[in-house]
Amino acid sequence: MSLKISLHLGDITETVVDAVVNAANSSLLGGGGVDGAIHRKGGPAILEECRKIRARQGSCPTGEAVITTAGNLPATYVIHTVGPVWQGGNNDEDRLLRNCYRNSLKLAEEQGIKTIAFPNISTGIYGFPKEQAAQIALDEVQRFSSEVVEEVRFVCYDGENFRLYQSLLAALDNE
Repeated sequence: MSLKISLHLGDITETVVDAVVNAANSSLLGGGGVDGAIHRKGGPAILEECRKIRARQGSCPTGEAVITTAGNLPATYVIHTVGPVWQGGNNDEDRLLRNCYRNSLKLAEEQGIKTIAFPNISTGIYGFPKEQAAQIALDEVQRFSSEVVEEVRFVCYDGENFRLYQSLLAALDNE
């Protein structure tokens, strides 16, 4: 089955999909950026499930993913993944970011999720170069093959990321 890739400019907390991906921190207890927005809008049910995951396994390692309810969000699930903090590119950041997308998609497939929305993982306060992060995201989604997942949406909060994805997707269409 061919995976549909779409691009949207806006707020991921308002995206109607089966699962939204949260660019979480390893504590899973909320934070700034998209993580804070998802926890605030999703309400206490998300935090409650995150606390249960922490009690069971401890923190979430960078590149890994866990799943919770979406609480008050229009999605059904939140897949929390911990992106790498950019440290100049010599500390395995690319591989760890690839793992964020790979593990989130794998978890979506295991849960029977058909539509999933990704934010721009690690490109905010974690400082990952936006173009490099966008290329990694698109590469991993294109490599992913699923009989379950039908659509991946990239939801960009800012115009810069949106234009980067637009440009990279246009180049793919011309190949």
